[in-house]
Amino acid sequence: MKRDILTFLLFLVLAAVIWYGHAMQSVRNTHVPVAITYTGKPGNIGLGEEGLPEQVMIEVRDAGSRLNTYHREPLHLTIDLRSYIHGEKGTIHVPSDALRRSISDILQGTSRLIETKPEEIRCPYFTEQEKNVVIALAAELTPAAEYQFVGAPILSRSSMKIYGQDKTLASIDTIYTEALTLSELTDTTDLRVALALPQSVRAEKDSIGVRIITERFTEKKFIIPIRVTGVPEGYHLRLFPSEVEVSVRVGMSHFAQVQATDIKALCTYSPERADKLDVELRYSNPQITSAWVYPAVVEYILEQ
Repeated sequence: MKRDILTFLLFLVLAAVIWYGHAMQSVRNTHVPVAITYTGKPGNIGLGEEGLPEQVMIEVRDAGSRLNTYHREPLHLTIDLRSYIHGEKGTIHVPSDALRRSISDILQGTSRLIETKPEEIRCPYFTEQEKNVVIALAAELTPAAEYQFVGAPILSRSSMKIYGQDKTLASIDTIYTEALTLSELTDTTDLRVALALPQSVRAEKDSIGVRIITERFTEKKFIIPIRVTGVPEGYHLRLFPSEVEVSVRVGMSHFAQVQATDIKALCTYSPERADKLDVELRYSNPQITSAWVYPAVVEYILEQ
């Protein structure tokens, strides 16, 4: 019984191999999609509502083995529109003979093109006005605990041309991205964000690249003297204490670049405050993201 089953399976496999070999050699028809990329269209040329087709379906005839290559390696056609656009408005028309000729050029030599759907490409076009506008990021970004952003998010483009009717473009100076919300950020993040384009407005690109850089922060402490301004001529003001402790937040990569000389602690004398003055911090180093002072209020004596 076991031997009979093995014999049956052997003949079944052999039959399948013979059938597959015959199928690969037999000539037949099949339908294949052809993706289309369009080049040469000026940015200020708008298209009708239906636009240009992204692909056409073709019926092609050849041996089965060659037809299989079209499914493994999809066909792609590039059409240059420069020779189909004339004047400010009209119709882009790729006639059937030109379309068939272009498709036949990308087929294998033994393949015969039977039919294309659609047979030709037609699409109305018109000229739009253009305007250069600012691109802005619409985002809510939150770093993870003990992390901070290194500068503002970096956009791949700060401005871009948009296209549309005069009355529509007149009120637009800035195009924002679609709302972006990210939290717990710890690493440098690169992504593409779509533009939130108003209705009936087109842009050179429909998205931009955004880079968000974060790093761990730490604190650095200094003891610095207080400088006093506004003291009346002929008087001397003594502070208690005369120095304060300042803590600054700085990114780990810039820790060594922050020094005490980057920070000033200032008090401005005011006769309205009889015995205490507020301490104000000023710092010029852009690597300092925030600072705290202790004490924030000091006592004083005004001596003549």
